[in-house]
Amino acid sequence: MRAIYKGLSERAPLCLRASAGRTFMADASSVEEVCGADAAPVDQFITPWTVSVASGYTLMRDPRYNKGLAFSESERDAHYLRGLLPPAVSTQELQEKKLMHNLREYKVPLQRYMSMMDLQERNEKLFYKLLMDNVEELLPIVYTPTVGEACQKYGSIFRRPQGLFISLKEKGRILEVLKNWPERNIQVIVVTDGERILGLGDLGAQGMGIPVGKLSLYTALGGLRPQACLPVTIDVGTNNETLLNDEFYIGLRQRRATGQEYADLLEEFMTAVKKQYGEKVLIQFEDFANHNAFELLSKYSNSHLVFNDDIQGTASVVLSGVISALKLVGGALPDHTFLFLGAGEAGTGIAELIALEISKKTNAPIEETRKKIWLVDSKGLIVSSRKESVQHFKKPWAHEHEPVKTLLEAVKALKPTVLIGSSGVGQTFTKEIIETMASLNEKPLILALSNPTSQSECTAEQAYTWSQGRAVFASGSPFDPVEYEGKVFVPGQANNAYIFPGFGLGLVMSGAIRVHDDMLLAASEALAAQVKDEHYQKGLIYPPFANIRTISANIAAKVAAKAYELGLASRLPHPEDLVKFAESCMYNPVYRNYR
Repeated sequence: MRAIYKGLSERAPLCLRASAGRTFMADASSVEEVCGADAAPVDQFITPWTVSVASGYTLMRDPRYNKGLAFSESERDAHYLRGLLPPAVSTQELQEKKLMHNLREYKVPLQRYMSMMDLQERNEKLFYKLLMDNVEELLPIVYTPTVGEACQKYGSIFRRPQGLFISLKEKGRILEVLKNWPERNIQVIVVTDGERILGLGDLGAQGMGIPVGKLSLYTALGGLRPQACLPVTIDVGTNNETLLNDEFYIGLRQRRATGQEYADLLEEFMTAVKKQYGEKVLIQFEDFANHNAFELLSKYSNSHLVFNDDIQGTASVVLSGVISALKLVGGALPDHTFLFLGAGEAGTGIAELIALEISKKTNAPIEETRKKIWLVDSKGLIVSSRKESVQHFKKPWAHEHEPVKTLLEAVKALKPTVLIGSSGVGQTFTKEIIETMASLNEKPLILALSNPTSQSECTAEQAYTWSQGRAVFASGSPFDPVEYEGKVFVPGQANNAYIFPGFGLGLVMSGAIRVHDDMLLAASEALAAQVKDEHYQKGLIYPPFANIRTISANIAAKVAAKAYELGLASRLPHPEDLVKFAESCMYNPVYRNYR
């Protein structure tokens, strides 16, 4: 052993000093609990070891502390790096410039994704700095739509495991498996069983790309420490025949477990997580099939801090877009009629949150406000005559109306002002449907939310062209600006990444123990408030992603404030300025100076 250093406790005083001079009245231990050593000022020296290290060779292979050519001359002497690096000394900014140049040389998005994942595995701070500084360009690479292709090919491109794979083989030993993870202070877990990955279906264990991608955004966009984030895949098999016959498939080669066997495994997982990480760990369910997603959220919402991004996150970001779009389309929220194509977890989740917001604004019972919202599924309009045959989560939307078979017929019959697609089926908003919406409304609001891009209900160009440039449009996946009759339209992106990073930060920094629907409404209103006049002039109903950290801090503050108001926050005292407290808690990926 060449040198032995003290553990992280040596850095505790730095964390305590980090809050000095702040204008909020929060004790420094609160900042430390949320931020760990990252709360230390950047210009203060830290010791880059958690326990001990044998040589600089080890240091360069630890992604949390590796800086590559950015190690200074003094650091190379102090940490036995002489000769292990070329003599040039770089800066983080120059490293960023080189990497962006290299990424732009790749013509295939999956190659860029793999390059980013390689960077994350060797230099964590540089990965997050690159992502934060180029978020609009790189977000489609590390998440939708490219992550969908990455999941489909995950077995072929698999190099180094990220996160925990918990399969049926670990039944009865899940707590033991959690203890294998090296980090003890986990604040957010994103978990999937891979059954409904984006609009791509059952990808089994290869769905791990989704939790990994989501948690990268929790850090880059919401400022949660990467060490406090844990991606998990629950592998109960797959019904995807292609994967079962793929020699490179990385998961269990069996049909999906269902019923009691499935429920028992999830129960063991949820119990083990709470025992290992405590009451305040946020568990985000991701890309579960409808029948499991609703049941899990309902079952655990009263006993755990749980959040389903497909149901609740999507609902919050879409509600925000609708609220901000009112400045373009006119009227108040209760004045509008909503028609959905798609009645799964996304569609019904959005519908319920819109109904709840209308109820809050008008003091009308939610049973009444739901009547402004109609849903079309694969069998047509959901109406009262179908109530006994539809799944339980669709029943609240079975209103009185004669049966209607197609979306076009529903548009003509109901005359909606807002058309929302969450079907997962591409090109379902046809030319005739968009033209009909445009004939009924001066400015129809068209939201084509399905991911990835190939599954979008229509393209931005189609929406603007078929509506003669009158549509207010946003989509789930990104589309380029569209020129129509000399005017440039910039389509918005109703991306969950606007909501969940700030939402999670708000829960963590307040020490929330449960998620309440009012927190989702607060997040929606906070995001809508970030849309400025210059954005509306371009037809945007969402703010630019370039400002996402400021957006996330404001969302976190509103969510935390609601947690305190509802008596669901456990971190005391209440910070005086929640926005500044949120900013102070955010992970900063700039290089640190090592002793």
